Amino acid sequence: MQHYDVIIVGGGPCGLAAGIEAAKSGLSHLILEMGSLTESIRQYPRRMRFFSTAENIEIGGLPFPISGVKAGRDEALQYYRKAAAYYKLNTKLFQEVWDVQKQDDLFTVSTTTGDQYQARKVIMATGYFTRPRWLNIPGETLPQVSHYYDEPFKYSFTNVVIIGASNSAVEAALELYRHDVNVTVVHRGEDFRSTVKYWLVPDVKNRVREGKIKTVFDSVVTQIDEKSVTVNNLKTGDETQIPADFVFVLTGYIPDADLLRRCSIDLDPVTQVPVFNQETFETNVPGLYVCGTVLAGIYTEKVFIENGREHAQAIIDHIMGREVHKVAELIQRI
Repeated sequence: MQHYDVIIVGGGPCGLAAGIEAAKSGLSHLILEMGSLTESIRQYPRRMRFFSTAENIEIGGLPFPISGVKAGRDEALQYYRKAAAYYKLNTKLFQEVWDVQKQDDLFTVSTTTGDQYQARKVIMATGYFTRPRWLNIPGETLPQVSHYYDEPFKYSFTNVVIIGASNSAVEAALELYRHDVNVTVVHRGEDFRSTVKYWLVPDVKNRVREGKIKTVFDSVVTQIDEKSVTVNNLKTGDETQIPADFVFVLTGYIPDADLLRRCSIDLDPVTQVPVFNQETFETNVPGLYVCGTVLAGIYTEKVFIENGREHAQAIIDHIMGREVHKVAELIQRI
């Protein structure tokens, strides 16, 4: 079995950033990714644009040239693929990691296919986009239900219900409405989430006032059927049915807490935030680190590529015994 200095679990931007820092420091490395390279970005809506500007999601010191200010999904996929190729990162794709076990000073990383790899250090950069927040209601597994929004054209002239009221839900609702979709947004709160991008708020609220996007607030979906959803009003207790040819459950995503526990990482029982050193990102297991959004637990809105990419340098500095790079706090964007 081949041994590496560092194994990185996760081939997203933060995992690639860790691989780049390892390569630059002369460490042998292996990146294990459960899907394709930057699988989470591949699953983003096809016409999505990033919230951060292009220079804020660069990795490895490589410029991210685009014609505008903010990159789209396809531009990001191209950029990160080129970054991986430029640094000749050692990747094994479609290798889902099952657990990480330490014996003496060596880690063994096991995959769901039975393959095993060994390393002196391991970095968990698994993100959260592969684990949607399930509602656990009847009908959630029907074929017309998805936890990921893709593109609008398939849904023109149909009835679509969106569950959720955050950025992803608002962006999907606006794009669908503009492609002749009858859209209804259902949310347990009394309004759209306060974290919705400021430039989207007047757009969506004006469309609601015009009746072009319907909203059902203070309500939860209790059941999904082939052609409708059942909605319960939390204030009145009234139950209604809304026509639905397709349903998008856009209620967010969470890190894979079960995987972290199988790796012997301690988690806060409420927030699911792993135990780690705030400067070095080393967990309660010496030599095992967390990098990127996986360390945020249920607070996934607190870590982005923009600040998660910096974890990589701090981690490799600590592995190399150097002065640890201080990770800057993410500036609140307005």
